[in-house]
Amino acid sequence: MARWKAKPVTIPEGLTPEMLDALSAGVHTPEQLDEVFRGLKKAMSERILRAELTQHLGYPEGGERPADASNARNGTTPKTVLTDAGALPLDVPRDRASTFAPQLVPKGVRRLPGFDQKVLSLYARGLTTRELQAHLEECYLVPVSPELISAVTAEVLQEVTAWQQRPLEPVYMAVAFDALRVKIRDEGLVQNKAVYLALGILPSGRKEILGFWIAQTEGAAFWQRVMSELQGRGVRDILIAMIDGLTGFPEAIHAVFPQTVIHQCVVHLVRQSLHYVPWKERKAVAAQLRAIYHAASEAAGRTALEAFAASPAGQRYPQIATLWHRHWERVAPALAYPLPVRRLLYTTNAIESVHMTLRKALKVRGHFPNDEAASKLIFLALRNAVLKLGPAKEWRTVWQHLTLLFGDRVPVAE
Repeated sequence: MARWKAKPVTIPEGLTPEMLDALSAGVHTPEQLDEVFRGLKKAMSERILRAELTQHLGYPEGGERPADASNARNGTTPKTVLTDAGALPLDVPRDRASTFAPQLVPKGVRRLPGFDQKVLSLYARGLTTRELQAHLEECYLVPVSPELISAVTAEVLQEVTAWQQRPLEPVYMAVAFDALRVKIRDEGLVQNKAVYLALGILPSGRKEILGFWIAQTEGAAFWQRVMSELQGRGVRDILIAMIDGLTGFPEAIHAVFPQTVIHQCVVHLVRQSLHYVPWKERKAVAAQLRAIYHAASEAAGRTALEAFAASPAGQRYPQIATLWHRHWERVAPALAYPLPVRRLLYTTNAIESVHMTLRKALKVRGHFPNDEAASKLIFLALRNAVLKLGPAKEWRTVWQHLTLLFGDRVPVAE
């Protein structure tokens, strides 16, 4: 494996060794080096601002003002801006007519872009507003109000709306639907609301989060509205939908996408089954259940299910076999596929992985004051989760098999 090589650092043209010697004179500690950088950044920023004013007025600083020029320089105004490297005090030049609008540090702007990105990055990792306030004051040695942090994060809401309304691809090979619970205050009471998530797989094998939705409860009626929204955003067909067994969910999907094949998530089914089993026996029962969904065919899977029902474990916990029989119609179709396709279709592990990323960000919050606050954090956490989503495994094999099953409904892979 080739060794990673760092990119060479080039010295800006015009910065001579003599200048560097002058800047580094007397620097012996990292703190002193930071002070040099801060001073250099301040000097360069103010020089750029003065050059902007020169361009605005039409004559150089210290030069003679044209006879027809009615505007002139009028001293400076002190201003402190927050950057990704800390607070930066500046003397911003001004003009008598107050028509000068600097571009480097616009009027009314107290935060440069790098600062906002750092705040959003920390917010996405679950820090509360008060924790962010303490952290920023410790790093920048300047007071940062909770209102300032809220203003930074509030700008994300426009991005959330645009992302939720963006056009989607016309065809998805598979879409996994699931929900997790988040505590949100509503009408004076903290309620355990469901956050619905949809993760789709494109014909190229790439995974994409279609969106998230917040509702009071996880119900089929709400899912039907979600399906209608997806259709309105350009989705014409979903070949396979992977669900967690919600009652009425298949009907909600078929009301909008009648040709979609529904698959029951085996991971959820196994979890529900193990709820009936004491902790000491769970490993053995899980191994018996694995023989069902790893069977070579649907007939072999049904035989394995009947064998489990007749086994000592099946006799002690008859609810498990009843549960599998009830969902067998949604489990059986996956047993007709080869193992690479099953790994993709009979579980919602991909979306569970996204949920894990969300829970890491959400667990430090007791609850959210409203839906908007929850949406901001979920959206920012999802941006981090998307970076970890790799392509579907063995996708070429999966795509070829799905092409045989669904024919012309499968678009050409990119």
